[in-house]
Amino acid sequence: MKATLNRILPFASLICLFLLLSFASPYFLTLGNLSSVIRQTTVITIMAIGMTVVIASGGIDLSVGSMVGLTGICGTMLIAGGHSAALAVAAAMAAGAVCGAFNGSAATLLRIPPFIATLGAMGIYRGLTLLATGGMPVANLSRDFGALATGNLLGYIPVPLVFLLVAALAVHVVLRFTKLGRYAYAIGSNTEAARCSGIRVAPYTVAIYTLGGALVGLAGMIESARLVTGQPTAGEGYELRVIAAVVIGGGSLNGGQGTVAGTIVGALIMGLLSNGCNLLGISPFVQQVIIGSVIILAVTLDEFQRRRMR
Repeated sequence: MKATLNRILPFASLICLFLLLSFASPYFLTLGNLSSVIRQTTVITIMAIGMTVVIASGGIDLSVGSMVGLTGICGTMLIAGGHSAALAVAAAMAAGAVCGAFNGSAATLLRIPPFIATLGAMGIYRGLTLLATGGMPVANLSRDFGALATGNLLGYIPVPLVFLLVAALAVHVVLRFTKLGRYAYAIGSNTEAARCSGIRVAPYTVAIYTLGGALVGLAGMIESARLVTGQPTAGEGYELRVIAAVVIGGGSLNGGQGTVAGTIVGALIMGLLSNGCNLLGISPFVQQVIIGSVIILAVTLDEFQRRRMR
């Protein structure tokens, strides 16, 4: 019964917040505002979907914000050089996958705690991005590239939403129906038990971080398309929002828990909170306080439940 309530809680919170904002502001339920919420939360949500697998395996990746800037620059440089947007997106995802593989390798082969390994990688990726661009944005991009973030399919379906749904479905299948997903939960629940069961922890951990990095690369290109420039400082502070989305959606920083649906709900809760604060004229500084408080509350509830189970 308690497990069911824990799974339902994020969804119930999202519905309550949606209804509250519907009554609080006459502009909230407009098509333009809801479309704006979807477009603004897509980048964080796609990153959080990848982070769900990482956190479920007992890891964490603090470098995702810097990876957004690095992968975005890799892709936009190709577009500025006359290459197609499809090739640029593929290259950005490949760059993200390489970064993720590096993070996973540092955490497993070098036996460095993921927190420290990815904290160092965060500085490395941001530094490489600034070196590659000299601190200047990549401009003169085609307007067609901007359609990745601002375009619509069939006249009213935001293109970023399509990318989000494809990524969500793919990761859901991985978590539910593949060895990688089952082993991610097993490693996150008890690493030593997983190793004694015959699971090759190191290769699967590297694969998990690689998957998360590839999704960050996709998010980096959508972020660049939204700005129609490659910003070397893009993604600053995103790691906090991404981790918050996973935790609010029912993921546990202790590993072994987390679902794609819950993460999407967590990201939407944060997106609605931010949008509601803007509509109601609440200071963005207060928004940071609210988000930080929600993270602490979610982690506290998770820890309390674990203590009761013990």
